[in-house]
Amino acid sequence: MSFLEIKNIFKSFGKTEVLKGIDFSMERGEVLAIIGSSGSGKTTLLRCINFLETPDTGMISVNGNVLFNSDESPYSDAEKREKRLHFGLVFQQFNLFPQYNVLRNVSLAPNLRQIKGKKLSKTEKKEIKKQIDDNSRRLLDTVGLSDKVNNFPCELSGGQQQRVAIARALALNPDILCFDEPTSALDPELTGEVLRVIRELKTSDRTMIVVTHEMNFARGVADKVIFMADGVIEEYGTPDEVFGAPKSEKTKSFLEKSLENP
Repeated sequence: MSFLEIKNIFKSFGKTEVLKGIDFSMERGEVLAIIGSSGSGKTTLLRCINFLETPDTGMISVNGNVLFNSDESPYSDAEKREKRLHFGLVFQQFNLFPQYNVLRNVSLAPNLRQIKGKKLSKTEKKEIKKQIDDNSRRLLDTVGLSDKVNNFPCELSGGQQQRVAIARALALNPDILCFDEPTSALDPELTGEVLRVIRELKTSDRTMIVVTHEMNFARGVADKVIFMADGVIEEYGTPDEVFGAPKSEKTKSFLEKSLENP
């Protein structure tokens, strides 16, 4: 069994069928790039994988654990929150809390998860908070922001804010790190710094899914590429296969237009 298994995912909104039977799998440490035109279902697929949307049918498993099966009873909100922790999601918009500094933005979720609602002594709470802050500082150093821990989001560039969002997504140590068009809200000159951080995050045990319109990035960093069109996986393979020898006419047309207008 593969590390991530996605089987037969369908999703409709009203009468509009957005996902029409999505199947793919990933091994631990792989980077998957998902490309395609707007409206092809890329973001909806990512939201279903992250339990921000509930698929109508299908199955999702991570490391042998079935997280979603449409044949089972509906999941409660608490169960969905717990399953969501297997994934970290970096949004198009940064979604940082403007009232908190950088360190607090990164450490907030781990603090809530490890401390809130638990019977702990003051000493235990203090020690846990210190461990969380130390880890948050380490993650901020990883994304090149060790000197910005006390700054607020409004004091950062868009690229810096997105790097804080990446550190925040890493803070809960997710099994799979997901990016939804992480550079779409950035000026071109800031795009490179975010893509560089994502490249540097690629390790043998960090599994990543990146929905992107950056074709050169997808070709240079991804182990596998999915091209989506009209709610289905139109093409799936290695970057050399998808970019170098596409079989689908839709893929060929999309790539010609994308490479003409990067």
